[in-house]
Amino acid sequence: MAGGSWKVAYADFMTAMMAFFLLMWLLNATTEEQKKGLAGYFTPGATAMTNNASPVTIGNNPIVQYVDKLDQREFKLNEVEQSNYAIAQALKQFLLADSVPSASSGITTDGIGVMLHLTSNLMFEPGTANFTAEGQRALEEVVAVMFKYKVYLVVRGHADSSETGAPHYPSNWELSAGRANAAVRFIIGKGVSPNLIRSVAYADTRPRVPSNLPDAAAQNSRVEFNFHRPEVMSTVVGY
Repeated sequence: MAGGSWKVAYADFMTAMMAFFLLMWLLNATTEEQKKGLAGYFTPGATAMTNNASPVTIGNNPIVQYVDKLDQREFKLNEVEQSNYAIAQALKQFLLADSVPSASSGITTDGIGVMLHLTSNLMFEPGTANFTAEGQRALEEVVAVMFKYKVYLVVRGHADSSETGAPHYPSNWELSAGRANAAVRFIIGKGVSPNLIRSVAYADTRPRVPSNLPDAAAQNSRVEFNFHRPEVMSTVVGY
């Protein structure tokens, strides 16, 4: 038994060498742009991006980072992917140009669409559905995206469990609905067809972070703008 132990060690060594050479071959076959894009997924703090994911800030969102480097001659994108990348890039440029605080905003994207997340304290005056100046500028950008990319939109209102909605709203259900509906009215008032927009209220049923965290109220009270293609309006969007 002892005399054959070297064979096990030798087999392990050969397996490790094969894995090493395979890795080297893959790295050599991958372009520099692909490497940079993939590297974003391993950046500390990066988040997997789905419509249900917590929003991540502009600085550590690998999909949005990679939009800047996208070369469509090299990457074969279908129509939906091209639209999603373009919308994500437009939203990114708006947030950066308008100096929107990263803690108050985020962008997530997947194969279905693009989600813009904005906190209520950025969008609205405290305890109300009245827009701040920053909120109106954000909605103007939403309108611009709607006209340029011909997409559908679901506006999702969220409230924190600490928000009562008083005195104008009986509960945070009405508050989250009132904010989502106020955003929809603004967008329609700018000429976007009502047939392209829906709103939904979640109150405090889908918090971003646990309610016992110090900044829970600021993060959980938010409005989300889900831009997506018409074909997934009723079946895939998941609201």
